[in-house]
Amino acid sequence: MAISEYPSKLSLPQTNPGVATVLEYLIIKFPYIDAQIWRQRIADGKVHCHDGSLITAQSLFQSQLRVYYYREVESEPSIPFKETILFQDQHILVAYKPHFLAVTPGGIYVNECLQNRLRRNTGIDTLQALHRLDRVTAGLVMFSVNPDTRHRYHHLFETRQIHKTYQAIAKISGDENLIGQKWEIKNRIVKSEPHFRMCVTEGKANSHSVIRCLQQSTQKALFELNPVTGKTHQLRVHMQTLGWPILNDKYYPQLQPLSADNYSAPLQLLAKELQFIDPVTQRPRCFSCDNHLSVKETIKI
Repeated sequence: MAISEYPSKLSLPQTNPGVATVLEYLIIKFPYIDAQIWRQRIADGKVHCHDGSLITAQSLFQSQLRVYYYREVESEPSIPFKETILFQDQHILVAYKPHFLAVTPGGIYVNECLQNRLRRNTGIDTLQALHRLDRVTAGLVMFSVNPDTRHRYHHLFETRQIHKTYQAIAKISGDENLIGQKWEIKNRIVKSEPHFRMCVTEGKANSHSVIRCLQQSTQKALFELNPVTGKTHQLRVHMQTLGWPILNDKYYPQLQPLSADNYSAPLQLLAKELQFIDPVTQRPRCFSCDNHLSVKETIKI
């Protein structure tokens, strides 16, 4: 059994969804976790409030109550690739995340995630990711170091004041001349089936990306992608919309059967650069990773 070294946190909603106890809320909040597991965690003293007092099976639901719990999995894979810290000051930390490493705990990963690795390596237990990358995507992730200024950096992401640049490799047909072309994609993306996939539907656009072709060979092309919005899987869906799904994507255009990670064929999507005006210093910031994608060599771990 692998147990997270750090607690996960949730705040109970303002409106009671029709439950009497915290336990009942946790059971309906996490339908994929068996109810008996929550009962056992509570019995073992693994669920508590902000002040450290334990949640019991009889603890009443209180709106906005902060509840802390520790994720558990039967067996946690070890991801054999290393992260790199590119920048750190008293407010933020910027790190390079390799392919296959989750940013925060989720699913079968509790300790093998970028946030917990960095907490262990830096000794900063309050380190918190300010945004997310898909587990299979590599690239830059920014973390808050100082809880007192965290809200100011969160605000940058919430108000789209961070300019993000990605790279992606896709297969193309040999007779296409794409270099220098630009596409602006706006459409409506919603959850599909299964729940972790997204799809394009009719209605008001809620996603926006700008995509350019930088290089191409006879069968592949390198694209630069700038997401204006930040919907789940947005760039992966938008590349599919253009007819060029990202190389080694196991979700799009067709969902592939569940299988172990193929470390020799990572998703060819890289979060290359972050640009913004620092809300504390008011100075321009630009962070870029040395890793790159190439149409000549499409495997970069």
